[in-house]
Amino acid sequence: MPRPSAEDTVPKPSRIQQRNRALILDAALEVFSKHGFRGATLDQIAEQAGLSKPNILYYFEGKEDIHVTLLNRLMDEWLAPMREIDPKGQPLEEILRYVQRKLEMSREYPRESRLFANEILQGAPRIGSHLDRTLKPLVNNTVIIIEDWVAQKRIAKVDAHHLIFSIWATTQHYADFDAQVQALVSESNVHAGAWEFLDTLYRRLLSV
Repeated sequence: MPRPSAEDTVPKPSRIQQRNRALILDAALEVFSKHGFRGATLDQIAEQAGLSKPNILYYFEGKEDIHVTLLNRLMDEWLAPMREIDPKGQPLEEILRYVQRKLEMSREYPRESRLFANEILQGAPRIGSHLDRTLKPLVNNTVIIIEDWVAQKRIAKVDAHHLIFSIWATTQHYADFDAQVQALVSESNVHAGAWEFLDTLYRRLLSV
C-alpha cells in the first residue's frame, strides 16, 4: 500500500479554527489599511477581531506573518485582471475592460488597495520578491502585447509601460485617496462618473 503523503497526515483545521483565522485576517486587513504595517499592533488586531492576543498568536507567529499572508493572498487577486488581457482580442476593448475591472476593484476592495499601497510606499520590504518573480514578468508580457498592437496600428502609438502606470494611477486613486474623493465630490455614485470619464479618456488616447 502507498504511504500517505505529508499533506494527508496533517490534520485539517476545524470550522472554529477556520472561522478564527478568517476573523483575524479580516481584522488585520482593516487595521493595516488604516494604520500601515508600522502603525498597526497585535493588540489592535485582537480588539478588531474580538479575540485575545494569545489567540492571535496561536494562529500566526506575529504581526509580520499576518501581513505577509494578506499580501500573498492579495497579489493573486490583484494581478488577475492583467492576466485576462487577450492578445487575440480587440485591442481597445481589451484595454478598456482592464481599466474597468481595475476601477471596480478599487470600489470592491479599497482596504486591499490601501494595504498594497502602504507596502509599496515603505519600499516593498515584504513583497519585493513578488514584484520580481510575479509582477515584473506579467507586466513585461503585457507590454509586449501592447507594443504589438501599436506596431500593427490597431491602437495609437503609446508608451506601454506608462500606459499601464497611468491606468493604475487613475483607478486605484479612488480607493487609496477615498477620503479626499468623498470630501471633494458630492455625487452619490463616484465610480460611475469615474468610469464614464476614464472610458472617454482612454478611447481618445488609444483610438486610431
